[in-house]
Amino acid sequence: MTADQTVERCADGCLRRGDPLGASAPPVRHWVLVEQPGPWGPHPWRDSSLPDEVVSAIAAQAEAVHARVLLIRRPGRAREGLRRWAFVESTPGRERTWWSSYSDPLELADLGLTEPRGELSLAPIYLVCAHGRHDACCAIRGRPLAAALASVRPEETWECTHVGGDRFAGNMVVLPHGLYYGQVPPGSAERIVHQHEAGFLDLAHFRGRTTYAAPVQAAQDLARAESGDTRLDSFPPQSVRHTGHEQWEVTLDGATLEVRATFHRSDTPLTCSATVPAAVRSFELVRWLSKPQ
Repeated sequence: MTADQTVERCADGCLRRGDPLGASAPPVRHWVLVEQPGPWGPHPWRDSSLPDEVVSAIAAQAEAVHARVLLIRRPGRAREGLRRWAFVESTPGRERTWWSSYSDPLELADLGLTEPRGELSLAPIYLVCAHGRHDACCAIRGRPLAAALASVRPEETWECTHVGGDRFAGNMVVLPHGLYYGQVPPGSAERIVHQHEAGFLDLAHFRGRTTYAAPVQAAQDLARAESGDTRLDSFPPQSVRHTGHEQWEVTLDGATLEVRATFHRSDTPLTCSATVPAAVRSFELVRWLSKPQ
């Protein structure tokens, strides 16, 4: 490599290749958010300042309810005093958050996730992955996005640890609905917030909803593009049937279609820490059985 050559970051490679954003939200229905200002190491649990016994206790409790754990912090500053933690339910029709506070990390050893406690909230939470020690792109693209969000929704905005899909940075997760957005520039933050709070999705950056499997996410993307209906709760799934290799028939409320997953090998690694190229998944329409009206 010559002096004037630089290694391509994964987010830059993703944009250059045109990797599809859609149907890339990982499956999550429950979340545990723990305020821990950091710094966050490559492995946030192992490298955090939380005591080992607390880390083990949180992990066991989260696993029991199939919850994903994220560390969170306020953008650009450390808070003094009580820290917050939350349990989030993303199941459609039951979206809500229970917020609690703690002063001693040992209090996190018993979160009571099977019978959630704390202050019940239906308000949105805007998370931005800024986990730079996991992938540099998350910090480079995430921190400016978090700052832009905090300028319009300071109480609802948090930086968070790894959410998946580093190459799609800046990555933004909207809870409690479990909505993933990717490749979000700071200038689009306010628009996405306003659209969400009005009950609509920003399809240009939408990665999918974590409560639905990837074929459903893909089918919803196609139905929304066909109909122009960008409501947050449009086209809920009614059934999914496997019809062949990497192919599914998805019946939505308002449309039925077959989708197929396809894979191609990227020309560069998919993350900044990876050393070899990997497969990129996308979905294509096989046929409409019933188009949206």
